[in-house]
Amino acid sequence: MIKLMDKHTIIKLKKEGCSNRNISKMFPINRKTVAKYWNEYVEQQTLLEVAQPYDVTNIQEKICEPPAYHSENRSWRKYSTELDDFIDEILEDESEKCKLLGTRKQQLTQLQIYQIIKEKGFDISCSTVTNKIREKRNKTKECFIRQDYEFGDRLEYDFGEVKLVIDGVLDTYHIAVLSSPASNFRWAYLYKNQKQEVFMDSHIKFFEMIGGIYKEVVYDNMRNVVSRFIGRHEKELNSTLLKLSLYYGFDINVTNCFSGNEKGHVEGSVKIIRNKVFAKHYCFKTYEDACSHLMDELIVLNIDSSIQEEVDHLLPPKPPLELADLKEVKVNKYSFIRVENSFYSVPEYLVDKQVQAKVYFDRIIVFSNLSYVCEHKKIDGTNEISIDINHYLNTFAKKPGALRNSLALKSIPQLKSIYDTYFNKNPREFIELIQNNKDKNIEELVEILQTYTLTSNNIIKFKYTKDTYTLGSIARKQTSKYNDICIRGK
Repeated sequence: MIKLMDKHTIIKLKKEGCSNRNISKMFPINRKTVAKYWNEYVEQQTLLEVAQPYDVTNIQEKICEPPAYHSENRSWRKYSTELDDFIDEILEDESEKCKLLGTRKQQLTQLQIYQIIKEKGFDISCSTVTNKIREKRNKTKECFIRQDYEFGDRLEYDFGEVKLVIDGVLDTYHIAVLSSPASNFRWAYLYKNQKQEVFMDSHIKFFEMIGGIYKEVVYDNMRNVVSRFIGRHEKELNSTLLKLSLYYGFDINVTNCFSGNEKGHVEGSVKIIRNKVFAKHYCFKTYEDACSHLMDELIVLNIDSSIQEEVDHLLPPKPPLELADLKEVKVNKYSFIRVENSFYSVPEYLVDKQVQAKVYFDRIIVFSNLSYVCEHKKIDGTNEISIDINHYLNTFAKKPGALRNSLALKSIPQLKSIYDTYFNKNPREFIELIQNNKDKNIEELVEILQTYTLTSNNIIKFKYTKDTYTLGSIARKQTSKYNDICIRGK
């Protein structure tokens, strides 16, 4: 392609008297091309001499403009009507597939369409096909209208995914992102899934944290929002979301399908939070550490937002909505209840009885006859067990031999190790120690047992009998032995 420098050189050589043939030998161009640029130059110079003042600028631009090829009227050499119809057929099938699946994420790429065309026997380049497909798919460009929202009018909601390494295990986690375009405020919560209870919990936490309610919340067509589509444009909203909207008093706005731009602020917020918070720091010891890190970084991220001004324009706050799903469940012979295909232990006296379980997204609270019984962290998997050894102490006292291989003991490796090392010949002593310290958490209990075993093995050496088996007798003998050692040491 001739450049401006080539055009300048051609005109300069022609002014010096060089012929078109000689110039074409100097450059790898046809002599007709040399004649074309020279004749255009002479014509523009002639017009410049007789031009009116208002035409001078146009002539000057034509003299100085770089060479350009005009291909508007160029005809296709290999792109035939038959090929055009075949591409239309493929694109029509793709359109029907997207309607059926409800997503465009599985449509054929331009390269895949080109490969189909080649397999059909058409001899054509990939660039020609992709350009034509792009032209057909984008016959009219969409115009976007810039929006300007008032404080308190609009809150946008979306989910995003992040990859985190927690306790050495790589897994996918989900961030529920809520953002206000008016104040440029962004907030998020980290979860292990995108279930309905998580979706609801993020709203309740946000409204409680912000101290008010937005007039409108905007969503895309996620399953937590839309239960099903009725016809082409009508949607049946999720009943749980409707309850949330009725209680807090905000309007629900659902965007059109495949129109992320209609909630562009939160779409951008997902990317910003994922990058600012988890791009550098993605390894954590516990899930709780990751949540704390997210909260700390969000405070820094929102320093320049106008959220303090916007809070004054929000609807009045309301008490947090109770989200627990109440279930009536029966305790089996192992003193387990089954909730969402996982098992949770309850105290042994409830075997074969009905209890009530309040199921939250992250915990389960058990009641019996309206009285609190126990609480468990909710299990994310299926067919897994959450067990508390304190729920079986009376049974262990009656059946001490069952302790060694019990799931309750094996579920706490620290206790299992202490038992195997120091108490495997005397499980009753181990059970009694746990019974007397059942109000302690696992870390405190392990420390007590370790201190006890250290004392009993290094300082006190005596044989247990039926008369000396009680914990009070053990304590008195330990104190006596310790005093003897101290006296002799003096």
